[in-house]
Amino acid sequence: MRTRLSRWSPLIAAGLVYASASSLAAAQTIVPDSAGGLGLCGPLENSFGPFDYRTATKEQKSIVERYHFTPAVETLRSGSTGSIGSDLDYTLRAFPNHLRALSALSRYSQRVGQTRIAGAHYPVECYFDRAIRFTPDDPQVRVLYGFYLMKQKRVKEARTQLSAAEGAGHDDPQVAYNLGLAYLELGDYDRSVIFAKKAYAGGISFPGLRNRLTAAGKWK
Repeated sequence: MRTRLSRWSPLIAAGLVYASASSLAAAQTIVPDSAGGLGLCGPLENSFGPFDYRTATKEQKSIVERYHFTPAVETLRSGSTGSIGSDLDYTLRAFPNHLRALSALSRYSQRVGQTRIAGAHYPVECYFDRAIRFTPDDPQVRVLYGFYLMKQKRVKEARTQLSAAEGAGHDDPQVAYNLGLAYLELGDYDRSVIFAKKAYAGGISFPGLRNRLTAAGKWK
């Protein structure tokens, strides 16, 4: 049986790869918070949540997504209860590892050329810091963070996040697919092929990664 991709699985990563090429404003490096979470990126405690998006109930997700993470917010057309930034902030404080919201925030940062978004409590990079602190075992967060760092040309840091994703991802074919895309973006074709083959062997049917490797003359 071929594995159907969840809505966000490779598509988030692909969306980051093909996002607008407009350069970001000079990025500020975020020093990860202490275990107490009292630094620049703030504590994780929240009036609603925080919840692990992977295990949250349908009702918990609905409360946030019906009002804050609407299709208009996700596609960056307009805010729902306020600005786009405030709705993404609310979503990510309730669900720090909400992958589609992290992707939307990253894309919005690229669009406006700012690392601090109007309406958001923290700099963009803090939301990755908060997600990693809350769910350090979620490899997809690490992959998304890797893409974010690549867009800022912080390649060494991006590789660190991808390596962490490899360790946490185990044999998940969706994680392997996204890692394949990430290494392809870095020009590391050997590792991209390794993870592409893991993904397809695991049942992924989406052809995008294989097509790009084929076009580059690297797929065998």
